[in-house]
This record gives sequence, C-alpha cells and structure tokens, in this order.
Amino acid sequence: MPSNTKNKKLHISRIQEIKILRTIVDVTSSELDLNWILKEVVKIVTDVTDGDSVFIYLFDQKKEHLVLMASKIPHEKVLGKINLRAGEGITGWVARENKPVAIKANAYQDPRFKSFDVLPEDQYEAFLSVPIVYKANTIGVINVQHRRPHDYVENTVNLIQTIAKQVGGVIENARLYAETKQKASQFDSLVKVSQSISSEHYLDEILNLIVVVTAEMLNSKICSVMLLDDKAEELVIKATQSLSKEYKTKPNVKVNRSLSGGVIKTKKPLAVYDVRQEERYFYRDLAIKEELTSMLSVPMVVKEKAIGIINVYTKTPHHFTQEEIDVLQMVANQAAIAVENTKLMEESLKAKEALQTRKLIERAKGILMRMNNLSEEAAYRLIHKKSMDSCRSMKEIAESVILMAELQK
Repeated sequence: MPSNTKNKKLHISRIQEIKILRTIVDVTSSELDLNWILKEVVKIVTDVTDGDSVFIYLFDQKKEHLVLMASKIPHEKVLGKINLRAGEGITGWVARENKPVAIKANAYQDPRFKSFDVLPEDQYEAFLSVPIVYKANTIGVINVQHRRPHDYVENTVNLIQTIAKQVGGVIENARLYAETKQKASQFDSLVKVSQSISSEHYLDEILNLIVVVTAEMLNSKICSVMLLDDKAEELVIKATQSLSKEYKTKPNVKVNRSLSGGVIKTKKPLAVYDVRQEERYFYRDLAIKEELTSMLSVPMVVKEKAIGIINVYTKTPHHFTQEEIDVLQMVANQAAIAVENTKLMEESLKAKEALQTRKLIERAKGILMRMNNLSEEAAYRLIHKKSMDSCRSMKEIAESVILMAELQK
C-alpha cells in the first residue's frame, strides 16, 4: 500500500511537470514583451514552489550587474534599481558559478548573503537560487524564498532549473526585440535632430528641439545643452527641457572646478552613477531636490575644439551603456555643427553689414567733401563727431547725410 501511494504521488508530480512545461512553451511562443514574460515566469515558479517570495534578476547589457527586474510581492519602487555585481551575495555567486543554491533555513546567516534594507524578504528563512541560462551562459537568476524553513527537494530544484533554461531564450529574444525597437526610435530621433540642424530655424529653437528629442530618446529626466564661454571659462545653460526654474537659473559652471569642465578639457564622455554621492559634483543639493541620480555628459566638438556639452540625467540609478553613450555623442556632434553654422552665419552677416556701413560712410564722406570743401579725413571726423554727440551709429549719420543730399537735388 505505501508503495502504491508513493507511485501515485510520483505520477501526479509528472503530470504537474508536463502541465508546467506546456505553460512554459505557451509563454515562450507568445508576445515578445519582456515585462509580461517575467511576470508570467514569476507566476509559474510561485505555483511550482508555493514560495512566499520570487525574484528575477537579469544581467545588464555590459554583463557587469544583475538588476532586479520582477518580483512576486510588488516592489515597483525598487524594480530596475537594485543591482548586484557578479559574485556579490548568493544571487551573484549563483550567476558567476552557474550553479543552483538551496538553503533550508537561516539563509541570511550564509556568508555569501547580502541584505537590502528595502527588501523585507531578506529576513525569510529558506532560499533557493537558480541561474537562468542561454547558450550555456548565465543571463540572470531566479530566487525563491520561504518565510519558514523549507526543504527544497531535488525534483523541485531540477524543475526550476528546467524552467530557467526554457525561458532563457525567450528572455534574450524579448531583449533583442526591445533593443531593436529602441534603435528604431533612436534613429527616428536622430533624423529629427539632423532635420532641425539643416532647417532655417534660429539656434535657440534648434537646441530646444534637440534637448526635448534627446530626453525622450534616452528616457532621461533632464537633458541640457551648455555652451562654453571662453572669456569667463564657464559653461552656460543654453537649452533644457526641464520645467524647474531652480535648475534653469542655476549659476554657470566653472570649467576648472567641475565634472562638466573635465569633459570639456578631455573631450571625452563622462558617466556618473550617482551625482548625489559624487563629491566633485558641485550641485548635489539641487540634484537631491530635483531627484537627479545618474548623469551622462558628452562633449560638443567642432574641428577638435570642445565648444560645449550635453548632459542627461536619470531619475533612478542607471549604468549607461556604450550604445547610449555613442547615441548621445552623435547628438552632441550634430548640435555642435548647428552652433558652429550659426556662428559662421552671424559672422557672415556682421561682415556683410560692416561692408554696407563702410560703403555708406564712404558715400557720405564724398558728399561732405563736395558740399563743404573738406578733406577726406575732415569729412570722416565730422561724421564721427556727430555720431558721438548724438549717440547714434556712424551708419545712421551717414544715412542722414545721404538723405539730406538727395532731398536738395
């Protein structure tokens, strides 16, 4: 009788496993929405283990940090923010070694354990951690926790490992799909930037468009363009999509005493994970007030000279990828061209105006020389004196002389 009961339990277990694996197949053949996939995996793992807590961590694009991406208990404020290095904590150890860990009780006493104050689950007794594998490489970790001591039997651990292997491929495909969509969006944004630069809009309008498009493209809280004032050796905000008056009116940034100034000097991008804790960041109080965390600053370079920078800030901690840095650098290069083209246009207009003014003065001198029998030098001094006495430009005085002569004809 006991033998039959044992076989019956084993048979039921196999039926459950088949049902679970079929569910996994449904998930892997469904839509490529990463968040939806992770939520479904959390549900499946919860059903299998009856766990009080289920977490899913995934490696970032650089494969340097594991990021908390999904959980059974709602942790909306910390999802995407909690990071672990490979080898850090039990989760990091599992990711690095590509091996599961099952702890029946007192998991928080394990020497590999790392606690997070924002996660009450860290006080739970039992802990199961299994690597998510794709093509023999760990891409993430599934954690299961129980409030009370819990024995993770071998077939349960094996089943979770099977689930982790099955979902590895669909997670990577969902990521690839998301990256493709993001690149398409970035391409559209870069096209908008390029079109704005080739337009006839004023520089202020172009720079304002650039910061709006860039903030949307990189999902940043604040994007700003700062141009270099060579004489004062300061960086001045010229455009930002921030609505904060305090941010818009913050003092100019000294090149020799700031992180942004370092970007100007080195002509290389700079990423800061948390400006609120960076001693060299001058406006830490403002960053805390405005909820600015991670910063990426890239130089605007024209003809090997840095003429300004573009800064983007995120609300939550963020490790900027090389691709994000490259995209922002492309935007900065385009913005630099817009600034340079505007300067050249302004210089051309000034030169044209100066030539016109010179022609008018020469014509006025000739009139005064004929009418008053003056030398060229005396005629010029007379125009200059009238200009000083009346606080009017020499061009205006010359135009008056010419108009008077025409009226006397």
